[in-house]
Order: sequence, then C-alpha cells, then structure tokens
Amino acid sequence: MPMLDLLSGFVNELRNAGLPVSLTENLDAMEAIRFIPLEDRDAFKFALGSTLIKNGSHWNAFETIFEVYFSYRGPEYLIDNDAELDDLMQSLREQMDQGKGDGGGGGGDSQNQLLMALMQGDQMMMRQVAKQSVERYAGMEPGRPVGGTYYLYRTLRNLGLEEMPEKLMDELRKQSDDELSPMEERLHKDEFDDRIDKFKKEVEAEIRRRLVADRGAEAMAKTLRKPLPEDVEFMHANRDEMQHLKKALQPLTQKLAARLARKRRRGRRGPLDFRNTVRHSLTYGGVPLEPKFRAPRASKPELIVVADISGSVAAFARFTLMLVYAIQNQFSKVRSFVFIDGVDEVTDYFKGVDDVSEAIVRVNNEADVVWVDGHSDYGHAFETFWERYGKGISSKSTVLLLGDARNNYHASQSWVVKEIKKKAKRVYWLNPEPRSYWNTGDSIVGEYAAHADGLYECRNLRQLEQFVEKLA
Repeated sequence: MPMLDLLSGFVNELRNAGLPVSLTENLDAMEAIRFIPLEDRDAFKFALGSTLIKNGSHWNAFETIFEVYFSYRGPEYLIDNDAELDDLMQSLREQMDQGKGDGGGGGGDSQNQLLMALMQGDQMMMRQVAKQSVERYAGMEPGRPVGGTYYLYRTLRNLGLEEMPEKLMDELRKQSDDELSPMEERLHKDEFDDRIDKFKKEVEAEIRRRLVADRGAEAMAKTLRKPLPEDVEFMHANRDEMQHLKKALQPLTQKLAARLARKRRRGRRGPLDFRNTVRHSLTYGGVPLEPKFRAPRASKPELIVVADISGSVAAFARFTLMLVYAIQNQFSKVRSFVFIDGVDEVTDYFKGVDDVSEAIVRVNNEADVVWVDGHSDYGHAFETFWERYGKGISSKSTVLLLGDARNNYHASQSWVVKEIKKKAKRVYWLNPEPRSYWNTGDSIVGEYAAHADGLYECRNLRQLEQFVEKLA
C-alpha cells in the first residue's frame, strides 16, 4: 500500500475516533515523515503524534490506531522469522540444554524460552517468544470472528505467566553467589514485573498484527475504537474511563475558564461615552466618525446547582460539581445542593479546599439526602428545597437542575420549578440520559422542562463544556 494511501486511511480513522485533525495538520504530518524511515517505529510514531495531536488525553486513542495501521509494516514485523532472531532462539535452546533456566510447568519449551528471555531482559528475544507462543497457543483461525482478548487469554494461560515472577526470582537466587538482601529482592522483583508487562505487550502486538493481516486495518480499527475521554458517557463509564475523565477535567477547566473570561470581555458594548466621542471627533473636523463606548461592566452570574446524586446519575453530578467549582471565579457566587429523596446544602464542603474531589467525597459520605428509603423522589426533594432555601433565589440567580427526572412514580411537584423560574434569572435542566429515553418509564423530565428556560442533554464532558459556555 502506498504511504500516501496508508497515511490518509490513518488520519480518517483518527477523525472517526473523534480526534480533531485539520487539513493543515495532515500536511504537517506528511512533511514530517519525509525525513523519518518507517522502520524507526518510535520516531515515526512520535513524529505523527506531535503533528496530529493537540490534547494529551487523546494519546491513548492515537496510539491504539497507530498500532493497528502500522502493525503490519517494517521488516521486524514480518511473519517469517528472520535469521538474527532464529540465531537468538537457538542460543536460548543451547543454554537450556546445558541445564540453565529449567522452568518446568505445562508450557514446555516456550515457557523455558520465555524464562530465559525475561532473565536476560532482551526485547528482541521476548518478541520472538511472543511470536512462537501466539503461533502455538492462540489458536487463531482466518475469518473467525473472535476478539483479540480471547487469543491473549489463551496464550498467556498456556505460558503460565502468573507463576513466572516466582520462577524468575528462584532462577536469580540460583545464579547469585551471595544471599540477596530484602532491598535487592524487591528491586529485582519490580524489574521482572516490568519485563513481564513488556512481554504481554509483545503478545498483544503479535495478535493484533495477525488480526490486521486477516481482517484489514480499517475493520480492526473500528473494532478497537474507544471513545475519547470527553465523549465517555457519565452513566456508563467503567473505573479506567473514570480515571481518564478525571485527568481530562483539569485541562478542560483551564481552557473553559479562559474562554469564558475572553467571551465576557468581548461581550456587548457599554453605553455611549459622549465626552470621549467628541474629543476624538476633533481629528475629523468635529465629525463623530468613531463613536466611543464605555467599557461594559462584566456581570458574573450567581449560580445555584441542585443535583440528584442517586444511583447512576451520581457520576454526572460529581463531574458537574467538579467542573463548576474549578471555574467558580467566573461566577459571582456558587451555592450547591444535593438530593435523593431529601435535600441538603453542601456549599461549605467546597470552601477552602484545594482538591475539589475531596469535597465530593464529603458530599457522598456526609450529606443528609435520605428522607425515607433513599430512592429518588424529586417531588419531595424540590418541595423541601423551596421551603428551606427558596428565599435565597434572586433575579441574579441562574439555577441548574441536574438529574434524569426518574421519579419512581412519585408526585412531581413541578410547581416548584415554576416558582423558581419566577424568581430566578434563568433555570436550566441538564439530563445525562439520551434524548430517546426522556419521558419514558418513570421519567417525567418534560413536566419540569415546561417551566425551565432550557433542557439539555449532558451525557459527557464535551456536551457539559458546550453548555457551561452558555452561562457566561
């Protein structure tokens, strides 16, 4: 495949995965790789990354697509074993014949070869063992619709990799003339763990290479495609995705705060400055060709957040609160309330806290939000909120209501939202569910939205960011 076609397919897949790659960046990438051979995979990958990636949180997606599109390139990735690697494996076999590295176990020669490769820490040897292990144990068949995880499990299980750290330490003790100190054992164990992780990556790369050869790069990339952190849905994120979301939140808040401040500065013009206009008109013989205006007074909204923290919507509420408090200097005042079937103010939890996530932990552990049974009851929670805190809402207040409005068939008490709307400047409802789920089952979001200024779908950080921009 010509390099131009290969790079074009690679860039298209990046865009399909959600990475913003412009035409200019595409041209920059083409210019950069003119000077780097494809065989130098690390340099080639980082050259493409430096020209095509603008956000560090996108690196994992970029790397996955790169490995798919370029896994079948370069002489060291040919299916046939080259002579140099064959010589290395022959050397390993000779060492084992002399009594070194008796790994035992059900893996036979492959396990013994792996033991020797890990002892020496030679990446090329590990790559060769990975190739032979996949060939022997993975059971890969052309056209078989099985994912790479299944083949990886079969290969590693047959190699007995779980027992390998202890075998490596036993082999090290045999080869050592003196008894190892606890510190030395710990350092060697960490080093062996790192080598085993590298070997696993070699096995994954070999499986991926064979799958690409069988199914094609485009089909494999589509299979392995994962959402970017800003596109991960709050309600369905797993633990690893939650960690990526947290990492993506900080740069997002910095960018969003700067954007809101700039937007406010460039807002509507202030009133006409008559004296300044007359003074400048003297340049044009007294004709006021350039009207001058006073700088507008930046008005920061007062924000009141009322969030459902029950069940699956808790993650949505957590990230919304974290985002709001990270950019709280863009608001004149922020008050926060959380509820399930009872409601409690948690504003003080965020005062004087450097890490907002610490305040979120307190919210989850200490907030008094259970009235009867701890199942969502929007009606009772809103009614209680109005009775206790309704007086704090003014014409300067922007109220955010967060939740899926799944009310377990309790009374909606939507009149509360109507009353809030009468007193507040704006009332918005943010729903983390897809639009197609709204007003189905026990969802009554439509009853509340009828009294709000807007109802927005906020399933991920990207949509949440787009909404927050509207608040400035």
